[in-house]
Amino acid sequence: MIKLQIDSIRVSLRHYQRVVVLKEDNSQRFLPIWIGADVAEAIVLSLQDIDLPRPLTHDLMNDLIDQLGGTVDSVIVNNLENDTYYARIKVKCKDQFIEIDSRPSDAIALSVRTKSPIFVDSDVFERACINIDQEENVIIDNDLKQNKVNQVSDEELQKLSAFQDFVSELDLNLSQEDDQPEQNDSK
Repeated sequence: MIKLQIDSIRVSLRHYQRVVVLKEDNSQRFLPIWIGADVAEAIVLSLQDIDLPRPLTHDLMNDLIDQLGGTVDSVIVNNLENDTYYARIKVKCKDQFIEIDSRPSDAIALSVRTKSPIFVDSDVFERACINIDQEENVIIDNDLKQNKVNQVSDEELQKLSAFQDFVSELDLNLSQEDDQPEQNDSK
């Protein structure tokens, strides 16, 4: 298992999709996971310690776990199949650990509220992580064709190049969204 922390939540300028970027401690390796706008907003609100008058879904999840005598121990991004990530929420309840299947976005939103650590399975991280040169803010090409352990087909490289294009287009600052004037579609 590899421990991660939330590095940022970014927005694709082309498609307006949100991605939570998780960063490995003490390295420049990142794990981007696409998430819905509603969960992105829930994560941002929690990271900024903004209290709302009514609980959001992840607040409700936390309250349910708490009322049933449990605590969130950690969340684990444990699988990647067909470009879909899977996660588990590890809950401690009465000296037992229970793992609950979850979307990674919901697990991450819950971990922010409970201040519990985020982990990723080592194999998943090795397959899906990206390296970013912080000074240049570009993805470092790890020369995938030369990888002797896992040969990468041209089709897979094509998919990765589309992913690299997407990551290169990400808006690095969510606050820029707020500065854009609203457009009124009514005529």
